[in-house]
Amino acid sequence: MLDPDLKTIQLNQQEYERYSRHLILPEVGVEGQKRLKAASVLCIGTGGLGAPLLMYLAAAGVGRIGIVDFDIVDASNLQRQVIHGTSWIGKPKIESAKNRIHEINPHCQVDLYETMVSSENALEIMAPYDIVVDGTDNFPTRYLVNDACVLLNKPNVYGSIYRFEGQATVFNYRGGWQRPEDWDKLSSEQKKTARDSDRDWIYDADATAPNYRDLYPEPPPPGLVPSCAEGGVLGILPGIIGVIQATETIKIILGKGTTLSGRLLLFDALKMSFRELKLRPNPVRPVITELIDYQQFCGIPQAKAMESQDQNQIPEITVSELKELINNPDYVIVDVRNPSEWEIGKIPNTTLIPLPDIENGNGIDQVRALMGDRKLVVHCKMGGRSLKALGILKQAGIDGINVKGGINAWSEEIDSSVPKY
Repeated sequence: MLDPDLKTIQLNQQEYERYSRHLILPEVGVEGQKRLKAASVLCIGTGGLGAPLLMYLAAAGVGRIGIVDFDIVDASNLQRQVIHGTSWIGKPKIESAKNRIHEINPHCQVDLYETMVSSENALEIMAPYDIVVDGTDNFPTRYLVNDACVLLNKPNVYGSIYRFEGQATVFNYRGGWQRPEDWDKLSSEQKKTARDSDRDWIYDADATAPNYRDLYPEPPPPGLVPSCAEGGVLGILPGIIGVIQATETIKIILGKGTTLSGRLLLFDALKMSFRELKLRPNPVRPVITELIDYQQFCGIPQAKAMESQDQNQIPEITVSELKELINNPDYVIVDVRNPSEWEIGKIPNTTLIPLPDIENGNGIDQVRALMGDRKLVVHCKMGGRSLKALGILKQAGIDGINVKGGINAWSEEIDSSVPKY
C-alpha cells in the first residue's frame, strides 16, 4: 500500500544503522524509510533490467519484493545480469536473485514465482503488490503487464534496451503532460511547471496517465525487432536503465519528486546523451476490460505458421550433414552473420555475406557470382537469419539450403573449439 499506517511500522537498531544515509536526507528521513519498508514491489523478469533493479530495491530497504521468472542462469547472461554469479549457471534465476538479495539485505521478504506470467495468472500474481516493474524483453508480455496494471490500477515502471540504446518511463501513474489551449491564460504556477523549450505543455498531476498502449498502439510485426541474442546489447546499458527504473520506483513509494509519468526518457550510450519525449493518453485508445491472448494480439501464431511454411519450402540440413559437404566442390557455403560475429569463430570453407547486404540487394549478386553452377548452403548463429536470407534469395530466383541450428549447433556437435556465444 502506497499510503501505509506508519505508526505500525518500526525500524530496529540494525535498520537505523543500515539506512543511515537515507535517514539524514530530509526527503526520506524516518518516515520515508518506513514507507520503503512497508512497500511491496513485483519485478517481472530477472534479466538485464531486473538484475540491477532488484539489488538497488533491496539495498534501499523495500520490505517485500516479488520476482517472476522461469529461466535458468546461462553463461551468456553474466555479461549484463549482475545479480547472478558463475556458481549459479544452470540453476533457476529466481533462486540466484533471492540469494543475492538476502546477501545485500536480509530484512527483505522475497516472494518467488517460477512461472511464465500469463493472462491466466497475471492478476493473481500482481494483486498483492503496490508497484509492478516491467523487466521483460518481448512485446506480448509488455502488453500483458500493462493491461493487468491498468485493470488493477497499479503503477507500471517500464524500461527496455537494445544494443546501445534504452528507454524508461512510468505508466498508469497519476499525472501527465497536457497541451493547454491558451498559454497566456495559465497561472504563473502552471507556467513554472513547463520548460522554456516546451511552452505549449504543462504538467497536470490530476491528468489521466498514459500507458504502454499510448506508446505502442499496435505491436510491431513479429521478428522486426531482433532479440538481444541476435542483435547484442552493451553489458552496462541494462544497468543504467534498470537503475532508472529503481529510482522511479523509490520516488513513487516516497511520494517525492516528479516521476517519468508522461515522459519517455531515451538514452544513447554511444553518444552519452539523454532526451525526452512527451507522452499523452491517446483519446481513441481501446478501453481495457480484460486480459486477452497476447501472443495472438502480437501475431506470434501467424508468424510461426508462416515461418513453418517457409521452412517447409526451404530445405534444411543438420550440422552433421554440413560436415560432409565442407570439402565438396559442388557446394558453396555462405555465412550471413555480422562481421563482428565472424571474428568470434567460423565454419571452415565458408564465405561471409552479411544478411543486411542481402536485404539491401548488394549481397544477392555476390551470392550469385559465388555460386556459379554450385549448390548454395547458408548458415548463421542459430538458423533464423539464414532462413530469412534464403527467403530473400528465393524471391531473386536463387534456391539454397538452410543449416539447422547454425554455428552454435556446429560448436555443440562438431567442433567445440569454435566459441559458442
